[in-house]
Amino acid sequence: MQILKTYARLFVRDLDTTLPTYEKLVGAPADLRFAFEEAELAAVGDFLLIAGPPEATDRYRATLGPVVVDDLDAVRDFLAATGGTVIGGPLTSATGRFLYARHHDGNEIEYVEWTAELRARVLGATGWAVRNGGDGP
Repeated sequence: MQILKTYARLFVRDLDTTLPTYEKLVGAPADLRFAFEEAELAAVGDFLLIAGPPEATDRYRATLGPVVVDDLDAVRDFLAATGGTVIGGPLTSATGRFLYARHHDGNEIEYVEWTAELRARVLGATGWAVRNGGDGP
């Protein structure tokens, strides 16, 4: 299992008014933007903006991540070997497969395995090759 990317979660009220600030900060447009359950999410640089009223977003505050990995099944094996547990999933979304885990130390982390298309779009062919020993997406 290899970690490909991590995000810092930021909770905001309105994505339309907040996202332009982070796009200017990062110097690039959002890599992705989509609705998830009752919230709206946008990834820009290493930030994941989670927008919506507190009643729609509060349940995501206790979980760290997302941590994007190359192999979600390997995450499950890692958790089993280190005393962690899967507390949700694996599930499928528009971005790929994901699960919620509790590590032996109590930290709860969201792990995501992106689709090949999303990996290539966000990480690019060069970033993918560097992270994977020269193999393309």
